[in-house]
Amino acid sequence: MDYATLLQVLDTTLRLATPLLLACLAGLYSERAGIFDIGLEGKMLMAAMSAGAVAYLTGSVWLGLLAAIVGSLLFAAVHGLASITFRGNQLISGVALNFVASGITVLIAQSLFGQGGRTPPLEGAARFNPIKLPLADELAGVPIIGPFYAEVVSGHTFLVYVGLLMVPLSWWVLYRTRFGLRLRAVGENPASVDTAGISVVRLRYTAVAITGILCGLAGAYMSTGLQAGFGKEMTAGRGYIALAALIFAKWRPWYCLWATLLFGFFQAIALRPDVIENTIGISIPVPALDALPYILTVVVLAGLVGKAIPPRAGGEPYVKER
Repeated sequence: MDYATLLQVLDTTLRLATPLLLACLAGLYSERAGIFDIGLEGKMLMAAMSAGAVAYLTGSVWLGLLAAIVGSLLFAAVHGLASITFRGNQLISGVALNFVASGITVLIAQSLFGQGGRTPPLEGAARFNPIKLPLADELAGVPIIGPFYAEVVSGHTFLVYVGLLMVPLSWWVLYRTRFGLRLRAVGENPASVDTAGISVVRLRYTAVAITGILCGLAGAYMSTGLQAGFGKEMTAGRGYIALAALIFAKWRPWYCLWATLLFGFFQAIALRPDVIENTIGISIPVPALDALPYILTVVVLAGLVGKAIPPRAGGEPYVKER
């Protein structure tokens, strides 16, 4: 693989890893607070449809982004109500939301546009366009570093950079702020937090709301940045892959970045079968390459990459002692 091809693969890796990264960080906040959220897929799907539909109808990608966040927050509120207020089974709640999102997104899109559950293609101000970073053209001629900066670092849409910035921000919030300390404590021992006079319910709802916002960003990126419009089931299991990446990352922000980049790399390789053939001299069928991210997901969930210990109070509704 020559350097130019490597840069192309890395550029694609970053683009494909962005929705996984945002969804993975979304799950991080929720699960650190003790709320397992298998409904990341449904929130992303709802957000993608909302962003694509509103961006097309208004011609503004920013209104589409706002709609994506609102749509995802509505689903997050339902999950919070079911799992926190009514102390229901968190896994069942998440699965139910995924089923609802799968159907309602197609129904709404079909009702609005009549194109088989899709939105019309987005153009111009209705979608996020690539951003050229400062000095990208000037540094392009510098060996090694210049092309990497110009082709891999520069030239992405706004939400790609938001996703990358969310990694150090999440690390700082979780490990350097009082809020983060309390959030992690809720996921480990909610009774001790309650004893200290801090509302467990409020903290968990806050975590669920953050999850909704980040899933909204992930879904909006898919329909207005990565692609030009919403399509039926366009998330294609990315919510589940993000959960696998979260387990692989052992619920830590920086590890989430590397884990999602690894999954993104496998997805990028699947789009370039010629790279595999030229590198190892073996032609691998495209369907087999497409399955690589999902195979890695199964490997992670099977515990074959090392033991991952979730927050101790994860998945358990908190019942205040009287």
